[in-house]
Amino acid sequence: MKKRITLAIAATALMALTACDETTDTLGNSLTSDADKFTITTDTFNVKTSSMVVDSVLTSGKHIFLGKMRDPETGTDVTGHFATNMYTNRAFDDTKLMLDTDSILSKDENGNVEAVLTYLSIYFEQINGDSLAPMQLTVRELAEPIDEGKKYYSNYNPENDNLLRNDEGNEIVKKFNYTPLDQNLSDSIRNQIVSGNNYAYINIPLSDEYRDRNGKTYKNYGTYLLQKAVEHPEYSQNIYDFSHNVCPGFYVKTTNGLGAMMKIRSIQLQSVYDGISNGDTIKAAYYVSSTDDVAHLVKIENDRNSISELAKDESCTYLKTPSGIFTEVTIPVDEIKAGHENDTISSAKVVFRHYNTTSDDALGVPTEVLIMPKDSLYSFFENNCVTDYKTSYLATYSSKTNSYTFNNIANMIGAMYDAKRSGEASENWNKAVLVPVTINYTQSSSYYGTSSTMTGIENCFNLKSARLVKGTDTDSPIKISVIYNAMKQ
Repeated sequence: MKKRITLAIAATALMALTACDETTDTLGNSLTSDADKFTITTDTFNVKTSSMVVDSVLTSGKHIFLGKMRDPETGTDVTGHFATNMYTNRAFDDTKLMLDTDSILSKDENGNVEAVLTYLSIYFEQINGDSLAPMQLTVRELAEPIDEGKKYYSNYNPENDNLLRNDEGNEIVKKFNYTPLDQNLSDSIRNQIVSGNNYAYINIPLSDEYRDRNGKTYKNYGTYLLQKAVEHPEYSQNIYDFSHNVCPGFYVKTTNGLGAMMKIRSIQLQSVYDGISNGDTIKAAYYVSSTDDVAHLVKIENDRNSISELAKDESCTYLKTPSGIFTEVTIPVDEIKAGHENDTISSAKVVFRHYNTTSDDALGVPTEVLIMPKDSLYSFFENNCVTDYKTSYLATYSSKTNSYTFNNIANMIGAMYDAKRSGEASENWNKAVLVPVTINYTQSSSYYGTSSTMTGIENCFNLKSARLVKGTDTDSPIKISVIYNAMKQ
């Protein structure tokens, strides 16, 4: 229903917009004449939505997941694997990476350094699901480092791209059974881990005999790393030399189990050896880690059949992450602009309501959702864009209203209309997509306090799920409310 309202403008607001040299005897006349030039009209339109199955999303490597879990509300499974480059733990001071050779006691008959124990530690900062679920992973050695200049999507499979070492059984292939939370821990430590005040971790032994790519045999992988550090200390000076000459990295794949998905905090490989320090015999270690500086990739597997069936549900639309389902929005641009071709759309508000969950164990809803043109779904993330409130808008979930509200997407509607009118529009010209995202901020402090600045937007990789009210062509429960600013004729 259309409404016409005469534009009334508060005198105090307009005085702020008036030129400083305006005299008081002409001020009233100028305000009256300007106000008489405009009228405001309002209207509402139906918004149609549908679920959109997402094959893959761009990964950043900052959010790494491992495990397999079933969404208790929808029954769909999601599995996480990851690969990572490694690098030495460089200290900021003059602390050495390892003891001097003369201080190392663990040596073979030829005087070469040996590791008495080697293990790969994976630290979990978050455990979703059953922390005592029996799981299995397999560690594979990479044949070459992950390309830091390449963009990887969540469906990338390193097993199909010759990224894994395949050397007649000489490469590392280590299966390991575990539970995310060690059952031998005390209740107090378990509670700290579950509450997020401490990290859970697993230690995967890599103590079997190891043969490098040149055919040289070592007691274990840790011995290989130690001897490389002694022979070529220059390789530890930068990530490129270390990853290309010593340790390309590892692929950790979920190979069995169901019930837990872990967010990875860090990965560390320790080569333990005996040594002497200050006259005492000690256990020392040479550390190699997956730091923030090295490249990572995340592989996400969704149950495609279940996801596809879920997307066909006509009673709602879905948001499921990671890389599962987005909601496509058809904006009635032609209807909105009909009869208002020369008018300005000053506001266009749309609200997407969320259904209450049907399970007490349901996954949480996405906190932040982006709306953007469908055609920019991939380029937005590849180009490291942030919200500009012209063609992309951010909404935060409100538990009070149980909804996501976009208060004004007028600029996006205008851009869609202009693209069609110019003949440059694609078949998706009036379609937008709701995308769950994670926002990165930097904190800065000043005399006036602490402020946050948005520095990046990434696809959400946390386990999240939401059922949204579905929009239809006619009498839709989703409306877009438009305010026009029109020139009087």
